[in-house]
Amino acid sequence: QVQLVESGGGLVQAGGSLRLSCVASGRTFSAYDMGWYRQAPGKEREFVARISPSGGSTSYADSVKGRFTIARDNAKNTVYLQMNGLQPEDTGIYYCSSGAYFGSKFFPSYWGQGTQVTVSS
Repeated sequence: QVQLVESGGGLVQAGGSLRLSCVASGRTFSAYDMGWYRQAPGKEREFVARISPSGGSTSYADSVKGRFTIARDNAKNTVYLQMNGLQPEDTGIYYCSSGAYFGSKFFPSYWGQGTQVTVSS
């Protein structure tokens, strides 16, 4: 059974930084694309970033390009999301996911429970 456990969320002022982590278990971590999504109050869950199995290819939502960086450590079965220059509109629950990437789109198969990120103005 696949398990994804996020951590690192919290409350930060606008312009601040946070690093999210997601530890995976239950499948061969290094064989799958990993992604981050977020869901703001009253809105649908949206794609944030994705990284290839080797870490050599990444994709980002336009809203976070240049501010967020996704990375992975296959030896630790962990994917990270470094978030800099946070703004109030980045507030939401951030979810880690494991899945596949083709046709320039990420298809999540498994989800973590989410971690709350709150950015105050």
